[in-house]
Amino acid sequence: MAVRVVLAEDNALLRHGLATLIERADGLDLVGTATDRPSLEQAVRDHDPDVVVTDIRMPPSRSDEGIKVAGWLRRERPRVGVVVLSQHAEATYALALLEGGSSGRAYLLKERVAGVDDLLRAIRAVAAGESVIDPAVVEGLVAANARRQHSELERLTPRELEVLSHMAQGWSNAAIAAALVLSERAVEKHSNSIFAKLGLTDEPDLNRRVKAVLLYLHSGHRPASGPTGKVATPG
Repeated sequence: MAVRVVLAEDNALLRHGLATLIERADGLDLVGTATDRPSLEQAVRDHDPDVVVTDIRMPPSRSDEGIKVAGWLRRERPRVGVVVLSQHAEATYALALLEGGSSGRAYLLKERVAGVDDLLRAIRAVAAGESVIDPAVVEGLVAANARRQHSELERLTPRELEVLSHMAQGWSNAAIAAALVLSERAVEKHSNSIFAKLGLTDEPDLNRRVKAVLLYLHSGHRPASGPTGKVATPG
């Protein structure tokens, strides 16, 4: 059966070009198009696609709508694959896209999809539960992790590293306070300092905790052992 695709792109010229590529491809069926996040979510509800191909920045905010839709799909329709198209090789967006797992996710640069085969191959790959990350983005992730390992994390104090280690175990502030014999207020102060040093002050609280833990684990650290003596990592 043909892979059912919904396309979201607010630029009319690019949307028409991508739609034409998909419509002419063997084994693909373009079942809907959208120009912003609300119309994309509605198109998913209306057409029940196998794959969504989406711009990363669309109305209404033109910030990270594509990433937010990918997260919504993971919660509401986990079988739907997502191909995100971006103007830039942004490691932060790639990490956000893959936070819940890499299966059925692709991150491509728009400049690369001029090669028709790259886009069509990515659509078919995510439909099969595979992942595709543009090589330039992979290079950015590697470079970003190297910078983090040798800069931001080195700025943390030993106590802040202890707090972050317990965050990686999935402990709440209250549990961390009890384990380190600190007040919850002190743990909150250490946490805020960690977020500031890692450049995560503008993130929502849950997002910055997750991203701080990702940086910590990517640097080669292991989280603190829990009460059972086993090491656990965030899901």
